[in-house]
Amino acid sequence: MEYYSWILTFHIVAVMSWMAMLFYLPRLFVYHVENIDKEEYVEIVKIQEYKIYKYIGMPAMWATIISGIVMIYLAEDLFKTGVWLHAKLTVVIILIIYSFSLEYFRKNLAENICTKSGKFFRAYNEIPTLLAILIVTYVVVKTVSITFTAAMILLFAFIIYMIMKPKRAKNEQ
Repeated sequence: MEYYSWILTFHIVAVMSWMAMLFYLPRLFVYHVENIDKEEYVEIVKIQEYKIYKYIGMPAMWATIISGIVMIYLAEDLFKTGVWLHAKLTVVIILIIYSFSLEYFRKNLAENICTKSGKFFRAYNEIPTLLAILIVTYVVVKTVSITFTAAMILLFAFIIYMIMKPKRAKNEQ
């Protein structure tokens, strides 16, 4: 257990790096699709997308997963502290799936076969924020509030709806 604090510190830094990619890559996708007619610009964005995913995001994700597993191994009593850890791990699995979905979109954009809009990627960019809020809340309060979780999901569903809804024409306002 003498190394637990060092592993926890590494874990937090890895999570921060992973989250940086999760927050920024979909924003790059927005710039990519909304400037698709500017070939030189898009080529630069493709390089940025590749590098943030391959050189920052994926190593940070794996560092997060490995350090998390080591922490659980060192403090296996965590599973006896309530359902919060199970809920956190469930949300982390969703975050991992989300990470791999970003690679799917990145590859489609690199091959110029992605049909998603800038609105879609703006909305998609809200998902890691919701998941991060849930994870941090579960870890800090060491409990799972169904009311809080449902409220957050509903709030973000509303935010995504507002992003995706068609804009009214100026003459309708």
